[in-house]
Amino acid sequence: TVIDAPGHRDFIKNMITGTSQADCAILVVASGVGEFEAGISKEGQTREHALLAFTLGVKQMIVAINKMDDSSVMYGQARYEEIKSEVTTYLKKVGYKPAKIPFVPISGWEGDNMIDRSSNMPWYKGPYLLEALDNLNAPKRPVDKPLRLPLQDVYKIGGIGTVPVGRVETGVIKPGMVATFGPVGLSTEVKSVEMHHESLPEAVPGDNVGFNVKNVSVKELRRGFVASDSKNDPAKGTQDFTAQVIVLNHPGQIGNGYSPVLDCHTAHVACKFKEITEKMDRRSGKVLETAPKFVKS
Repeated sequence: TVIDAPGHRDFIKNMITGTSQADCAILVVASGVGEFEAGISKEGQTREHALLAFTLGVKQMIVAINKMDDSSVMYGQARYEEIKSEVTTYLKKVGYKPAKIPFVPISGWEGDNMIDRSSNMPWYKGPYLLEALDNLNAPKRPVDKPLRLPLQDVYKIGGIGTVPVGRVETGVIKPGMVATFGPVGLSTEVKSVEMHHESLPEAVPGDNVGFNVKNVSVKELRRGFVASDSKNDPAKGTQDFTAQVIVLNHPGQIGNGYSPVLDCHTAHVACKFKEITEKMDRRSGKVLETAPKFVKS
């Protein structure tokens, strides 16, 4: 499954929804003079997307250096090396291991290095984009844990009924199971499970599926609800929890009582920071300060 996440700052909420469901990220970087510099600048989206991908647990990455056909680049190796060096420095800072990340010079417009090797860049000896995708490691799927399936959307399909869709994070979903939707506690039978228009006997973690449910209207379910197996530790709502937070591009200081909107898997919920217990080094995990009065980016 390919999730096309938007690049524009105004749609960062949608980008988080997509990225939270991914096993791997392709970070697309424009190579044009001025374009790359805008993306990698302090306010740029390249930085924010890389940090969000890492924070959301996407540990495998491919960097696609696009628009190599641009008149300011002309398939040049020097520009490729310059961009690779700068992006490598930032990815290292975020927490990635750049030695394991392929940097593929491509042209989406001309098709260079997309599905086969390009003759326009004989200096590049690494994998083309499709090859880099084939080289990824499939992550271990937690099938033995209780079912957790955050809803991405809910559709009403003529002749079928209500169909919630989303990615199985843990556990297994199959026809005949009684699913409970949190936080509302609504329970109903799963009639069928489909992926890419094919019926499945069961869906496992990593599968993006649609499943038909009995006697539930499309108005009763919405994005951000979580489906669980009613007989195996169904997900419950909570009043509070302890979180590890990375502060990114925040203009001021953050202290106790700060009230942001929380993007959690596919849900968007208002919350309050009750108490900041400690400040840590993001890369080493070492505690720098206990009960700080405030934190900042």
